[in-house]
Amino acid sequence: MAEKRLALKMTIRWGIVTAGKISHDFVNAFNSYPNKGDQTIAAVAARDKSKATEFAKTHNIAIVFDSYQAMAASNDIDVAYIGALNPDHYELSKLFLDNGKHVLCEKPLCLNYKQTESLINYAKTKNLFLMEAVWSRFSPAYLALEKEINSGKLGEVQYVEVNFGVPIAAVDRLRLKELGGSAVLDIGIYTLQFAQFIFKEEPIKVTAIGELNEFGVDLVDTVVLEYKGGKRAVLNINSNVRLWNKATVYGNRGRATVEEPFHFPEILIHADGTVEKIPLHTSSIPYNFQNSAGLVYEALEVARCIKEGLKESPRMSHQESLMLAKLEDEVRKQVGVVFDVDSKDFP
Repeated sequence: MAEKRLALKMTIRWGIVTAGKISHDFVNAFNSYPNKGDQTIAAVAARDKSKATEFAKTHNIAIVFDSYQAMAASNDIDVAYIGALNPDHYELSKLFLDNGKHVLCEKPLCLNYKQTESLINYAKTKNLFLMEAVWSRFSPAYLALEKEINSGKLGEVQYVEVNFGVPIAAVDRLRLKELGGSAVLDIGIYTLQFAQFIFKEEPIKVTAIGELNEFGVDLVDTVVLEYKGGKRAVLNINSNVRLWNKATVYGNRGRATVEEPFHFPEILIHADGTVEKIPLHTSSIPYNFQNSAGLVYEALEVARCIKEGLKESPRMSHQESLMLAKLEDEVRKQVGVVFDVDSKDFP
């Protein structure tokens, strides 16, 4: 009990792994949030130290490392936020876990199910916290939607429809296979996690069709998830055109919608038609991505879990990450996207 009281009082010190766009948004959201409690951004590391130095200057970070290994081995941080490209998630997460650091890793947690299972098992052997950074799960609007569903106002949920389309097909992180490019891994993961957030069970059937680019990377996917009792989710994923990026949940008594951007919305339309606005906090520094202020909520959850001695978040559990990885693998398999790591085994 005394150890738990000490843990609750500890300052959580974050280390930021890479100095790219999503890391910028994460730190900006964190620093500009007024009620983050006893946690701080302590250090940043990047392969290019000049970029890390500039990043630190922008965000007032005291310690700069010129390698990930140096930061992982240091005593200056407690938890690493990994904002690297998809192919680096597995090894970087293992590096920090191996050095006794908790890990929050950007989605997708890994490139496939085998890597995801291996990494989760590794975190368990190290007795450390690990979470996939599916920030949507900590959105106040998602919590309000969940409350609406649990109240019975929608009746029994039968159908979910989600659209996510943004014209980013020419962006290297999406179009190049060696960078882990894939529409389903980049933006489609948000649609998959929404369906799982609502139905909370494994679908009994997955049907996917897609369109590949010249590198064998999916640019467009349409996915149908079928659940027990005739329940379905239809997910439209498109990196060529902008869609109306909202998500609607239909029950036998009514419907509710989280408006664009559904992956971290500020507007919830309730079953009775009332519109609830849940604004995010503001920052003097511009963000790279829409509504990135919401990234702070996953940081709050990580700090809460670590202080309470939890090794995973109940709202974004290891089982949730395994299910997402399984669904992503199945979609890629059906549309014909194959990564080199798919043929490898991981301990």
